[in-house]
Amino acid sequence: MTKAEFTGALRQRLGGLSAEDVDRSLEYYCEMIDDRIEDGLDEEEAVAALGSIDDIVSEILSDTPLRELIKERVTPRRGLRIWEIVLLVIGSPLWLAILISIAAAILSVYVSIWAAVISLYTVVLSLGAGAVSGFAGIIFSAVRGNSIASVAFAGAGLLCAGLTIFAFIGCNQVAKGVVVLSRRLLLAVKRSVAGKDVGK
Repeated sequence: MTKAEFTGALRQRLGGLSAEDVDRSLEYYCEMIDDRIEDGLDEEEAVAALGSIDDIVSEILSDTPLRELIKERVTPRRGLRIWEIVLLVIGSPLWLAILISIAAAILSVYVSIWAAVISLYTVVLSLGAGAVSGFAGIIFSAVRGNSIASVAFAGAGLLCAGLTIFAFIGCNQVAKGVVVLSRRLLLAVKRSVAGKDVGK
């Protein structure tokens, strides 16, 4: 693919973004192509080195703030007529309530997922506190001369310490998964806000 074909395809795939964002992205990728050509690659190799257009569009979309995408979608392309303004005002109790409901539902799902992750880390912290308490119990029982209690505290402390390690590793994996899921959900929301023109 030549540089002209690449920029044409990329411009078409970014159709739902603002003209400024499209121009900025095209300028950035044209500079990257030019830099690679200066490093000794031919034009087609320089374009191929950028990766697939799908990945590039996803990256551009994920770097574009959601606020800008919404602004681009809601800014009218022409002036509103009187009857359109009247309909917007009359219908505002309905469409505004629907928008607020959708935003609240998305936010509540997001907060609930992260609350579950925080709860898992709280369990890890509790297990860690149990391990510390078990090891402190060993010292306390040894000072009092109770060897059976010392052994019991040692067992409980080691058990809690082992569970803490495994639970911490598991919680980290869950948190990483939630971060990846959050990024994908945000990208999906951005795609839906940007419209059907982006990425097609």
